Amino acid sequence: MEARAQVTYVRMSPRKVKIVLDLIRNKPVDVALAIAHNIPKAAGEPVEKLLKSAVANAENNFNMDKNNLVVSECFVCPGPILKRIRPRAQGRAFRIEKRTSHITLVLKEKE
Repeated sequence: MEARAQVTYVRMSPRKVKIVLDLIRNKPVDVALAIAHNIPKAAGEPVEKLLKSAVANAENNFNMDKNNLVVSECFVCPGPILKRIRPRAQGRAFRIEKRTSHITLVLKEKE
């Protein structure tokens, strides 16, 4: 049995989110929450919020014990890219790509 939570359209590059997710993968929930809360990365905030949501899903929907939960799976997929224009010299325009992410987190109970 697994509890799942997903957040979509996070205004952050998937590459930056992946750094935080790699740190919390296969960790107990309390350790993962501590890492997400204290890491000096902007991606820590949405990942922490998502982790709390996944824990709430596990407790309320599946009657799992919070103390036995482990982050079994976590991954990020690229979302749509917002394309913006930056004016440059001599009338040219350079494109700025503002990337978005879809983050998924899966919790399982320890055997």
